Amino acid sequence: MTNKRFGSVEAGGTKFILAVADENFDIITESRVKTTSPTETLAECVKFFEDNPVDALGIGSFGPIDIIKSSPTYGSILATPKPGWEGVNMLHTFADALHVPIYFTTDVNSSAYGEFIAGNGQGSSSLVYITVGTGIGAGAIQDGQFIGGASHLEMGHLPAFKRADDDYTGFCPFHHDHCYEGLAAGPTIEGRTGKKGETIPRTDPVFDLISYYVGQLCFSTLVSLSPQKIIIGGSVITETELPAVRKYTSQFNNGYVAEPDWDKFIVATGVENNGSATVGNFALAKQVLEESNK
Repeated sequence: MTNKRFGSVEAGGTKFILAVADENFDIITESRVKTTSPTETLAECVKFFEDNPVDALGIGSFGPIDIIKSSPTYGSILATPKPGWEGVNMLHTFADALHVPIYFTTDVNSSAYGEFIAGNGQGSSSLVYITVGTGIGAGAIQDGQFIGGASHLEMGHLPAFKRADDDYTGFCPFHHDHCYEGLAAGPTIEGRTGKKGETIPRTDPVFDLISYYVGQLCFSTLVSLSPQKIIIGGSVITETELPAVRKYTSQFNNGYVAEPDWDKFIVATGVENNGSATVGNFALAKQVLEESNK
């Protein structure tokens, strides 16, 4: 495996983050491509890897996506609200152009794996990574393997209980105010206040409300998947909000299951510069290359 190069594509709704690393996962070069039309965006991404060849590629994409290898639409983006991207087969686009082994999964799965091998999930046999950003998603790992059967997890769309003082009608186009994404994703801040989240002080009550819903989601995660650790990423929940998230998780638990050490159970990401997905993609690219050589 010496002198191999691994590529990463973190495909997001606003930008694609591209990177190439050596066998130690040290980044050699990286770039960002704005998410516009599939044709334009993917052509720029392919050109980057043609100019910077890799031996294998890990792709973590916004979703929902088809990750079932036996499916006729494996590698495609499914019913996304991102205009023009539904039905695009991202995996085939890269495979046909680059002719290297590719690991294709969700962006949150990539982040979960990055935290598992290099972040705050190290030493845990199980974890759930929750991202709270433009949307809400989660990736889960048990004994080094992703949890998911017929598809990947969509925990951001679990049913949520509205707080009594919350009259917001919801952001999710599918479930409105009945799911966590509809009540707590980044755009709900502007929906409630009329202001961009980054312009509002963290002392504003809206962040306590977001923390309430994230705590509710963490409780649902605790009793449904029982991980050793929950890691929260994304731009909406920071270290400032984590104490409130832990408090609300404990309140929802209400003494039902044994209380973990909340400060160690619910934590922020541990990979520097929000690089969890990139590191995870490098590791998954290495894994798929090793499997292809067997």
